[in-house]
Amino acid sequence: MARRQPRNRNRTVITPEGVALPLVLASRGSRAAALFIDLILIVTAMTVTTLTLIWIAGGVGIKIGEVDADGPKSRAVQALAIVWIIAMFLFRNAWFLFFELGPRGATPGKRVTGIRIAARGTERLTTEAVIARNIVRDIELFMPIVFISSAIASGSDTDVAGWAGAIWCAIFLLFPFFNRDSLRCGDVIAGTWVVEAQNRKLGQALSVSAPAAAADQAFTFTSAELAVYGEYELQTLERVLREDKGSALDDVADAISRKIGRPYPYRAERVFLESYYIQLRAQLEQGLRLGRRKADKYAA
Repeated sequence: MARRQPRNRNRTVITPEGVALPLVLASRGSRAAALFIDLILIVTAMTVTTLTLIWIAGGVGIKIGEVDADGPKSRAVQALAIVWIIAMFLFRNAWFLFFELGPRGATPGKRVTGIRIAARGTERLTTEAVIARNIVRDIELFMPIVFISSAIASGSDTDVAGWAGAIWCAIFLLFPFFNRDSLRCGDVIAGTWVVEAQNRKLGQALSVSAPAAAADQAFTFTSAELAVYGEYELQTLERVLREDKGSALDDVADAISRKIGRPYPYRAERVFLESYYIQLRAQLEQGLRLGRRKADKYAA
């Protein structure tokens, strides 16, 4: 019997600057663990919010079972109920959106397991893609739970509801096992991957092995010219300089030159890039010291 080959999780995407960027897909186990951690945190937050609102009601002398239908306390209870409904809605729907739209592209569960979301195409991860993948999660996970809970609360045939909900969940939960990139339905629709994150600090990650000392003085760039890029592009530029492939150096130098409107002499690509790298890194590190971080060229 032939031995099964391990799944290859290495992938490559082409950045808008034309640079090949290697990525490693997250394992199914790490994705499941991240979701489990997030669900625990969401349920904990819901529980704490509910108990806090009950404590507030008790603190102002409101007893839920003894409230008159038309009294002032009834209006207070209604206000607290509205706050509770809004909070539950946000925890369920906005948790993933809030964190995945951040610069890390990861919820607390994903950060613990060392993974994040990324775009599968050549473009940057968009807000629309994050919203799309999380709307589908509502169909995959939360709607069957609501379906089963509603059946139990209404006294319907819970056996039928249970089997229907279980089949519903199984279809979506097993979907990542039937494609080579372990994509859930939300990833397919949104055009996203879940990849292993590179948890490196700026000072540690961005260290090209001693570029030429004269490179810093070969070209002098203004703050405006340096401000068009951020940490992500700096890491890409570091990788290009480290690999030292002529075609990649040409492509990236041309892309930066067009972006900032600064030409460079023939056969001076590497010096141009080293100068830009050193000065961009210095500007980003200065921003970090002042509490300003620019994650990529799209960040304000």
